Amino acid sequence: MAIAPDGTAYDMTGPEGAPVVVLIHGLGLTRATWKDHVPAFAGRFRVLTYDLCGHGQSALPGETPSLTVLSEQIVRLLDHLGIEKAALVGFSLGGMINRRFAMDHPERATALVIQNSPHERGPEAQALVEQRARDTGAGGPAATIEETLKRWFTPGFLADHPDTVDWVRRTVLANDPDNYTGHRYVLAAGVTELIRPEPPITHPTLVMTCENDSGSTPAMSHAIATEIDGSETIIVPGLQHLGLLERPALFTGPTKDFLIRHAG
Repeated sequence: MAIAPDGTAYDMTGPEGAPVVVLIHGLGLTRATWKDHVPAFAGRFRVLTYDLCGHGQSALPGETPSLTVLSEQIVRLLDHLGIEKAALVGFSLGGMINRRFAMDHPERATALVIQNSPHERGPEAQALVEQRARDTGAGGPAATIEETLKRWFTPGFLADHPDTVDWVRRTVLANDPDNYTGHRYVLAAGVTELIRPEPPITHPTLVMTCENDSGSTPAMSHAIATEIDGSETIIVPGLQHLGLLERPALFTGPTKDFLIRHAG
């Protein structure tokens, strides 16, 4: 683990000189989300994982979180490491951040993989997401964590894999309450600046989600793909929001195939 000048904690592995792939985790989690994914990519790519502002071992942001603030965190990290361009794989909030990055810094992105990431919501769904953000502000991450875990994992996984579920619970609860709330508002409201993106996103793009992800639905993934010319869509059957932790290979396989075609 290393710390960049702005306080971002990161790890880098894989052959020097190989195309760079940045893995961007979701709300309340850390770069350890990708521990079962990095080995699948590191033989072919230079893999960069990092903690979002105020998550894990990264310093708290000096300003109110927004997609632009989180996109610029990547810019600073790439600059620090002397990396000109990279493919960006983003999960959930990370899939919003990599879209913002591609819009603001198109010359620095080679390809995008958007995993289980939200998009335009109907009025009722939007109200629900905003209410969850308000609940978090009132009671911190603990206010909604058990409900959240039921949305993130299938019932069978919750019962049979307590160690992984407990890691997610502990990781989320370890967050600074104000920082977590700020990022949750980004997750709730930030999609509005990504709908029918302007400027358009023109990078090779793979959009993935799980069949039973209630917050980042298949319909949302298809909508994202519709708005990015030439993009590909994969719907993983059966799983919920954290399918990439339940069945990592269902994500690493198609993601690696896509990156081999487009990230070099």
